[in-house]
Amino acid sequence: MPKLRALSGDEVIGILGRFGFVIHSQRGSHVKLRRISPAGGVQTLTLPRHKQMDPGTLHGIFRQATRFIPEDRLRVLFYSE
Repeated sequence: MPKLRALSGDEVIGILGRFGFVIHSQRGSHVKLRRISPAGGVQTLTLPRHKQMDPGTLHGIFRQATRFIPEDRLRVLFYSE
């Protein structure tokens, strides 16, 4: 079974940046990422900018991101084989 990689907030921001998300705002250690969908809707994700994210937090961000990005494209970036 694949295992979640140990990722930092900046690494997750970089991963999501590949799919068009950009930093919209930051308050404290939490960052809002936003992109405009092909249909014209605004898609927003919020995540902590920690040096290393807890596995539960990382899994929650993965689940939220799969609402906007196909799971098979994200899985290879978030999970190790």
